[in-house]
Amino acid sequence: AQTGKAFRNEIVARQFIFRMREFEQMEMQFFIQPGTQKEWYDHWKKTRLNWHLSLGMGPDNYRFHDHDKLAHYADAACDIEFRFPFGFKELEGIHSRTDFDLSSHEKFSSKKLQYFDPERNENYVPYVVESSIGADRLFLAILSQAYTELEVTDGDKTKTRTFLKFHPAIAPVKAAILPLVKKDGLPEIARQLMDDCKGSFKCFYEEKDAIGKRYRRQDAIGTPFCVTIDHQTKEDNMVTIRYRDSMKQERIALS
Repeated sequence: AQTGKAFRNEIVARQFIFRMREFEQMEMQFFIQPGTQKEWYDHWKKTRLNWHLSLGMGPDNYRFHDHDKLAHYADAACDIEFRFPFGFKELEGIHSRTDFDLSSHEKFSSKKLQYFDPERNENYVPYVVESSIGADRLFLAILSQAYTELEVTDGDKTKTRTFLKFHPAIAPVKAAILPLVKKDGLPEIARQLMDDCKGSFKCFYEEKDAIGKRYRRQDAIGTPFCVTIDHQTKEDNMVTIRYRDSMKQERIALS
């Protein structure tokens, strides 16, 4: 498995970073016993789709597209497609490539590339199941899916609330630690909480500006949780946690 630059000089670049002539690609070649390729091909289709679903973007945004026309060396191929703002498009390809890769290497290098299977007591050229995903396309999928605009009522005014709805697992910052004011011992409590949490996940500390402005800044970068330390915290050891998606707030124990 590796990540690296890939190049396509025959394509027309379009749709922002969806299609570029130079892009970042993540791929895996999985070596298997000949005759087991159907089983492993199905395994990797399921495994890779489950990985995508773990990003929290919803099963309705994914589908398989099986290839009707196969490369001369392939015996099965499909794409995992994602619902981009411009429609369903390929995000990842999964291919059963038989022994084409290693046989070609053998032919042109004049070196044997066979595997000795101790269980079967024989040599064979392994078959390959390949999975290949564009890192730039994945970034675009996540960002386009996360970008959210909601109409919210503030008194007699209607405002547009903009935030990034990242799954907490992939949000760059997991929690913001926010003392309500820069005095009265609240920053000290907040710093201690920050020290307790930062070893477990990426946190952000801020004490500048009104709390509402700080909440909006965290919304803009997709932080799922904001923890506010206020004057009551000193009395009951409770803090207010705010949830990004619903804006719901509740008091929980500082511990």
